[in-house]
Amino acid sequence: MKIKNLFSVILLFVSFISLNAQPNYRKEIKIPDIPGYKTLKCDFHSHTVFSDGTVWPTFRIEEAWRDGLDALAITDHIEYQPHKDYVPTNHNAAYEIGKNTAKELGLILIHGSEITRDMPPGHLNAIFITNGNALVKETWKETIQEAVKQGGLVFWNHPGWRGQQPDGVPRWYDEHTFLYENKLIAGIEVVNSVEYYPEVLEWCLEKDLAIIGNSDIHNPINFDYGNNRRPITLVFANEKSEDGIKDGIINRRTAIFYDGKLFGKEIFLEPLFKSSVQFATTNVNTVGRGTANIKVTNNSDVDFELRLVNTDDTIRFPDYIKLLAGTTMMFPIRARKDNTDVNKKYSVVYAVENAITGPNNKLNVTLDFNVKVTPKK
Repeated sequence: MKIKNLFSVILLFVSFISLNAQPNYRKEIKIPDIPGYKTLKCDFHSHTVFSDGTVWPTFRIEEAWRDGLDALAITDHIEYQPHKDYVPTNHNAAYEIGKNTAKELGLILIHGSEITRDMPPGHLNAIFITNGNALVKETWKETIQEAVKQGGLVFWNHPGWRGQQPDGVPRWYDEHTFLYENKLIAGIEVVNSVEYYPEVLEWCLEKDLAIIGNSDIHNPINFDYGNNRRPITLVFANEKSEDGIKDGIINRRTAIFYDGKLFGKEIFLEPLFKSSVQFATTNVNTVGRGTANIKVTNNSDVDFELRLVNTDDTIRFPDYIKLLAGTTMMFPIRARKDNTDVNKKYSVVYAVENAITGPNNKLNVTLDFNVKVTPKK
């Protein structure tokens, strides 16, 4: 008992020192709302000392707040408890310890657990549960059914994790068909930590499952990501609340932001782009082959990379445009010939290279400009 108490004291001391070594400010993630919905930034997969993580629950919550998150799920393993000789096994402890800190910070803390079984079906997270201890069951089916009975949502974690798929290739098994056909699974991690699974994005699109991206963080976040951002799930919610997030997942209004890229359905990425990017110039006047500049502002944290899809015989638009996050830029257009005489609307199509709508698909956006060119005399 003395050893256990000493271990707990050391953990608390290390967490206290680590927290005080971190900057005590929040770095907002600038990704705008879309029409009709609030864009909430969430991480639904994280660990603490109550399974195989290395930090105390309040530490995990503090760093999520500093990272600009709106919501965090702590999902310690049910079946894997490597610290059990020093930290008591209680699958509700992390949530109970952290909920007051989360409330003080205005962070939505979601009660969760990771169901940790061999493949298939592999590891699955249950979030929005009420009692993690009740998930201790003999079979994975019983555990998942209990989670759903509690009102929880279940998603499949890291389908291509080499710990269970040595070649790193996700595979859909009969067990997953059972979960899908019985409506026991709400989504799949398309991005887990630093891994992106294109096949899984296709599965989510085909089967209408929520597109999920999470950090699966075990260490302090800066140990694994440094100055880079963790992967997050964007939930397009009708309100900023736990119920709003749950409703967003149930209705598949999710996307992912990771490594400077967006992953999701076109119906969400297109309004997200349009809410992020504002064109101050839509009417253009020039003479001959003179250059006219178009002014555009990117109010988001995403560096949008645009590649021209359609070309025009009369007006030259840039082949490539990079709209840097949080900046205003000018890009040039001009007529191809001195004797050009036009006064009309141009609809220019660009592929957003870092807005992924399928394994081989990018978001296409149409930019409209009214262009008047007078021939050079």
